[in-house]
Amino acid sequence: MDTSSRTPVQTASADVEAQQVRARVAWLYFIGGLTQQEIADQLGLTRLRVNKILGQVRSDGSVVVDIRLPLANCAELEQRLKKRFGLEDVSVVPSLEDEAEQQRVIGDAGCRMLDRILTNGMGLGVGWGETLSAGLRSLTPRPLSESWVTSIMGGLTRGSGSSTFEVATGYARAISAECYYLTAPLYFPTAESREVLLSHHGIKETMRRARSVDVVLVSCGDTSTRSLLVRTPTVSENLEELKAAGAVGDLLGMFLGLDGEPVDHPLNERVLSLTPTELKSVPHSILASGGMHKLPIVRAILTKGYVKRLATDEKCAAAILETSGAGVKDE
Repeated sequence: MDTSSRTPVQTASADVEAQQVRARVAWLYFIGGLTQQEIADQLGLTRLRVNKILGQVRSDGSVVVDIRLPLANCAELEQRLKKRFGLEDVSVVPSLEDEAEQQRVIGDAGCRMLDRILTNGMGLGVGWGETLSAGLRSLTPRPLSESWVTSIMGGLTRGSGSSTFEVATGYARAISAECYYLTAPLYFPTAESREVLLSHHGIKETMRRARSVDVVLVSCGDTSTRSLLVRTPTVSENLEELKAAGAVGDLLGMFLGLDGEPVDHPLNERVLSLTPTELKSVPHSILASGGMHKLPIVRAILTKGYVKRLATDEKCAAAILETSGAGVKDE
């Protein structure tokens, strides 16, 4: 249909009608319990269109499914992880084959955890990555005029929708808060150039805020090419050396070994971010990360006690418990 000749009123009317169709499809499916074919027949749509609408309302956050029935195995893993690592809160979600969907549900779990903590006046520090970006839709939009958001790590030279600048902006918009940025690269050419920039007033002020946040939400990366950070030239050029030094992944751009200690590599001296040790002193810290490929780095972070809360998936949670604390049994 040619829509170029529509008036603004006609366009607005068509938009309203489309939203009404979306709302009706969602209600009939999630509340009414109808099948996709029954909805298509009732509304005079194709089943393909109904399926597409349902996919859209799930992905854009228009529909949030709140399941109150406990998942027994997940609940048991949550309690065991709390006890093993002294965590304050844990959310374990079922494991999914689709990696993007897995990131989304882990991000959702992390953001729901954040939602319960975040109150007006708190400073929020956020990392970056697809998991945090995907979870943003689960944060309840509300004005927290006395709060502020800050990035806690430098950025990359290209955007992806999940960079530190874009993620921080998204969270700030959700709570109508002011946002501060570390407007500098994540890695500097030398440790000396990093120190010079840290004397800049704006960077110094943002780092001061990063160190004074009340709550942080972070993810982590492994050392495979699934990690966006590993695919950047700076890291890829140093990857073999990092692995040789014992790196199993990164937390806020700092590469860690299996014991959670930063590995001995020059790249760790050139990173601009809140350090894992500084992360320990934040009152409320949440790690949202999972997938079996991230098992070593998630386990390392928990072993060292860098975070107080965890959102992960069932398979990763079970593997963490099986491979940590060799010889130690849960009571």
